Amino acid sequence: MKREEKDLKLIVQIPCWNEEEVLAQTIEDIPRRIPGVAKVEILIIDDGSTDGTIKVAERCGVEHIVRLRGHKGLAKAFAIGIETALRLGADIIVNTDADNQYKGEDIVNLIQPILEKRADVVIGVRDIHKQKEFGWIKKKMQKIGSWVVRRLSGTDIQDVTSGFRAYTAEAATKINVISEYSYTLETIIQGERVGLVFAQVPVRTNAKRRESRLFKNIWYYILRSIATIAKVYTIYRPLRVFFSSGFAMFFLGFLIGLRYLYFFLMGNGKGHVQSLILSSILIILGFQMFVVGLLANIISANRFLIENILRKVRKMELKGLKAEREQ
Repeated sequence: MKREEKDLKLIVQIPCWNEEEVLAQTIEDIPRRIPGVAKVEILIIDDGSTDGTIKVAERCGVEHIVRLRGHKGLAKAFAIGIETALRLGADIIVNTDADNQYKGEDIVNLIQPILEKRADVVIGVRDIHKQKEFGWIKKKMQKIGSWVVRRLSGTDIQDVTSGFRAYTAEAATKINVISEYSYTLETIIQGERVGLVFAQVPVRTNAKRRESRLFKNIWYYILRSIATIAKVYTIYRPLRVFFSSGFAMFFLGFLIGLRYLYFFLMGNGKGHVQSLILSSILIILGFQMFVVGLLANIISANRFLIENILRKVRKMELKGLKAEREQ
């Protein structure tokens, strides 16, 4: 039996790392009454803070606090938050940043596609061009990065790095974050792989309160993002990655081999033995990439089956927890 809207529980999770100065304002801005939702609760994931973050959260009256031993990173804190929110009986999970970047009141609009059953995941899209704190390079890289992820994931999301997101409980059970850096790009590519329906809504932002802690500088951020995209896409689309790379090597080796054959037929083959060696190496490497792609595809298929099993186990655990709460 499906739960009525009046019974829906929304949990807003906020990963925190030394957010003593801005956390109170972030919590205060979160609406506690939302049409279509019976209960709104806040979950703080303290990622090894050494300041007064926990005291601020307690003073603000948040319902749930998870303390991590040591600093695990944003991706790990996000994943733990999702798992905890599910165990707490959330029907909808909203993730927002602790630095008060996003306007809390926009949560009402963010979850609307979920309430209307039009989406499994909703991403809040910022107007990047109006972000004064974003330099010219970051705006361009943000645009290019979003285009790349759209191409790889088959979605039309305009702001793939936005951390302001809403998930149904069903969608949350399908998320398995493996990145140690950031979850934003990975969950989009992964979501397309498991059949999640995405939606996006425009959201507003507040004035910048502090510098980002996710990256040291723009070039570090770009390199880490490229590495994350390559890693995740290779995991979920290995055949395409290795076959493309293998074909490029094989074809290049074939062309170099034709060049050597031309000189050989012209009676000048001895002076181009290097081309023959290079051609042989590239053709062999290309063939090996094909084989690796087939093996990686088998591993990916096994991963997909394991994730399905994990998803079913999660659902069974959640049903058990729900039964315990109702007793």
